[in-house]
Amino acid sequence: MKAIVEIGGKQLKVEKGQIFIVNRLEKEPGKKMSFDNVLLIEDKGKTSIGNPSLENASVSASIIDHLKGDKVIVFKKKRRKGYKVKNGHRQYLTKIKIDNISLKKTSSKKKEVKKDKTDK
Repeated sequence: MKAIVEIGGKQLKVEKGQIFIVNRLEKEPGKKMSFDNVLLIEDKGKTSIGNPSLENASVSASIIDHLKGDKVIVFKKKRRKGYKVKNGHRQYLTKIKIDNISLKKTSSKKKEVKKDKTDK
């Protein structure tokens, strides 16, 4: 089973057991999270596409670790002006492992709407 899910503002194609590095998430390492913004699920050749997302689908993941990315150096210079600035930063990241992709079956029964006869 494969799914396309939005995690931390990015869309990822995930499968059970895969490990991803995403932008920092708020939970502690060892905790489990559930992502409900699932855009597409492919299961045994059957594809379900959301509009914009599937209401009855979720992806659960566990947080492995929090870490920092590689250093990014920002260097600005204006030639012949004597202007040079060197800055850098390291992005905060989270390593997650996909535990389960679930698609709940929904019944096709429609709810009946009762009309009030008090309207005159």
